[in-house]
Amino acid sequence: MDMQGQRQLFVTQQQAWEALNDPDMLKACIPGCDKFELAEANVYNVGVAIKIGPVSAKFTGKVTLSDIQPPASYALQFEAQGGVAGFGKGQSQVSLTPNAEGCELNYTVHSTVGGKLAQLGQRLIDGAAKSLAEDFFRRFDEALQAKFPRTESAVEAATAPVSTSETPTWIWAVGAIILAASAWYLTR
Repeated sequence: MDMQGQRQLFVTQQQAWEALNDPDMLKACIPGCDKFELAEANVYNVGVAIKIGPVSAKFTGKVTLSDIQPPASYALQFEAQGGVAGFGKGQSQVSLTPNAEGCELNYTVHSTVGGKLAQLGQRLIDGAAKSLAEDFFRRFDEALQAKFPRTESAVEAATAPVSTSETPTWIWAVGAIILAASAWYLTR
């Protein structure tokens, strides 16, 4: 399965970067997420509970980040097991680009699933996946706006240059976003 999308974030690239460094924010935004922990450099253990139609499962797995190019982009690989409900694995590309309104988050995902989830009707899986992704982005947008209320100075700052000298700790947080997309894909 393949998916791509983009989201306009009405915060500066730096603010989005900071929000993506906040594990509590991301954990709260990912539907069903109860675990997102650093296992080793650029590798995170994750846990997400999902219900699609008659199938409910807790998926555990890992997200591995690579091709990290701060603050612009990175790639990640993911794999998760949900017992008899099935498994999912895949890869994703994510980029964060500043623009006049704040910044844009772009992503592409390619994934495969197996087990009971793969046996559900494609319409049911696609609908659930879209719903999970929309839920994540709605929560994330709300959390961003609560943390960084939109003001005239925020709009002006959206076009200001961004320092790239920081260590990109936000990347694992973006991995959580991709985990949401992954969980979303695991259900497709």
